[in-house]
Amino acid sequence: MICNEKMYALGAKRSVIRELFEYGKKRKSEVGEENVYDFSLGNPSVPPPKAVKEAIIRLLDTPNETALHGYTSAQGDRGVRATIAENYAEKYGFAFDPELMYMTCGAAASLAITLNAVVKSAEDEILTFAPFFPEYRVFTEKAGAKLVSVPPAAGLDIDVEAFAAAINAHTRAVIINTPNNPSGVVYSDEKIRAVAKVLEAASLKYGAPIYLISDEPYRELIFDGKKAPCLPLFYKDVIVCYSYSKALSLPGDRIGYIAVSPQATDAQELYLAVCGAGRALGYVCAPSLFQFLVKECDKLTGDINAYRENRDLLYGALTKYGFTSAYPSGAFYLFVKSPTGNAADLADAAKAEDVLVVPSDSFGCTGYVRIAYCVSKDMIERSLPAFERIARKLGLLK
Repeated sequence: MICNEKMYALGAKRSVIRELFEYGKKRKSEVGEENVYDFSLGNPSVPPPKAVKEAIIRLLDTPNETALHGYTSAQGDRGVRATIAENYAEKYGFAFDPELMYMTCGAAASLAITLNAVVKSAEDEILTFAPFFPEYRVFTEKAGAKLVSVPPAAGLDIDVEAFAAAINAHTRAVIINTPNNPSGVVYSDEKIRAVAKVLEAASLKYGAPIYLISDEPYRELIFDGKKAPCLPLFYKDVIVCYSYSKALSLPGDRIGYIAVSPQATDAQELYLAVCGAGRALGYVCAPSLFQFLVKECDKLTGDINAYRENRDLLYGALTKYGFTSAYPSGAFYLFVKSPTGNAADLADAAKAEDVLVVPSDSFGCTGYVRIAYCVSKDMIERSLPAFERIARKLGLLK
């Protein structure tokens, strides 16, 4: 082969999520868009806050267009980073240092940079909690490490005992994602505190920091009066990876950041490794226009009530039809258990009804499907008869 075999394999076969999304577009052209119920992709259906458009227009009208569209510092504009740090401290009571923050092209870039910064050898292991976003494996393996999945406890919560048993001398970092994609579960402060206690003991035992990488693109998408835990308040060796894709409904504009906790062991050294990884991967200078946009709109979110209404509608209907799912208090996903225990049985039965849901095997939990309810309420309402037929085919209803 004339090219890199691993990269060829990734390019030749899309993720199962993207494959379904592309299938959905083809299917819509065949039977009509209104007859396909595509729940595959976590693409926000809520428009950005009105202030986002107003800020873009105002920025584009600036007399200094060269500065607006020119390079910022490689790690991002200092004023942008300072504003984000100030807002974070106001909301969560923890002060990040702008000099330890790095603007990125969304959460994927944040994770890829961070993993390349912390991985030191091929023996390194990165732990994460199942179910997890499948691209964690891609990012980890590209950084040269091995991804190790910790199975969940009941309700798809963190199993602290299984986590403690999985840590060993090769554990380099742990990725945690709350609210969780694909389950929508929000981990409690108590669970985060327990994870931190395990990490502190393991770091002491093995004589090196084990980093806690907090993947937080759904941080603002929380319902039922719950709050996202602020991980740097629980553990010192934290690296926050954030994206504005979900909160501001800007997934195609690719803007986010990395924040190294100033309390982390050798924080400056770690940050310089982040800067070096960003340089090596070609991720210097996130899009300037959107850096300046988030400086103005960092405190805003879209109308998350629309997602809550979608959740209530779909969760209520599927439960009525006999399906079971962990109750999602955040993000915009349902993780539904297949009645047969086989994810493909439910995914295939749904596909036969032109309902597109993602089988769970690549998420580290077999026997489930992910349903992204970040769609129009009308589409959910129109899909319910199809879901009822699926339940009958699988023996949940008579």
